[in-house]
Amino acid sequence: MDVIPLNAGFGAEIAGLDLSSPLDATTMETLHAVWIARGVILLRGQALEPADQVAFSRRLGELEPPPASEAGTREELGGQPIWYISNVMEDGRAIGSLGNAEAEWHTDMSYLAEPPSASVLYAREVPASGGNTSFCDMAGVLEALPGDLRGTIEGRMLRHDASMTSAGELRRGAQAVSDVRATQGAVHPMVRTHPENGRQSLYLGRRTNAYIEGLDVSDSEALLDALWAFVRDPRFAWEHVWRAGDLLVWDNRCLMHRRDSFDAGARRIMLRTQVKGDRPR
Repeated sequence: MDVIPLNAGFGAEIAGLDLSSPLDATTMETLHAVWIARGVILLRGQALEPADQVAFSRRLGELEPPPASEAGTREELGGQPIWYISNVMEDGRAIGSLGNAEAEWHTDMSYLAEPPSASVLYAREVPASGGNTSFCDMAGVLEALPGDLRGTIEGRMLRHDASMTSAGELRRGAQAVSDVRATQGAVHPMVRTHPENGRQSLYLGRRTNAYIEGLDVSDSEALLDALWAFVRDPRFAWEHVWRAGDLLVWDNRCLMHRRDSFDAGARRIMLRTQVKGDRPR
């Protein structure tokens, strides 16, 4: 097992492991420690069945079921807590979700009271170009904020929208938001402390329909715009160019991520599992 840093501040490639067989306890403990320290880990060259991915993901904790908006896309998986992220159509029906469009910066399922701690994404098929996934170090962003800007968010709570996907689509069964102060979704602290390493991060979820509790809407929008300018600064980001057989595990408590668009005629099939987390504090 070799650990290769992917970026000066975060990310690591783990070489020499085959996740199709159970890892021994010592190796799993080391892998977990690297993940907590580096935020996102990459394991290339994997050949996994859905059951292999589920078994590995469960070593990180109890798994979240797929969101309601993903229902009906995974019958062949036998009801396992894993689902397709794909643009592929079969018999006129989408086999997965999120299509081929760009997915904006976001934290997975932050609209839940207890958002996932980890996301595990496995590449079964990838396009020749596009569909790259980028990550943003939110602890680094928080540390870089000017003192006056950071002071304005200390103790503040943010409402996270549950109506829209990261691809800008209204979720199945959701109502469009007309007033961000009434957005349906969890309310979390804007600065959260990682429960395993104690490091603080900026916690924004996603930009659409977000609202900072207790502020006028115009003031909330202005403050969020100022914060999101840092999120979009490339100095805090690392981009992953996918290969079939890649598996990424990232920490939703301290990272955000986004996806590039890709050719609608190309095939991209990714399998995702998510590990339950706790209430941000």
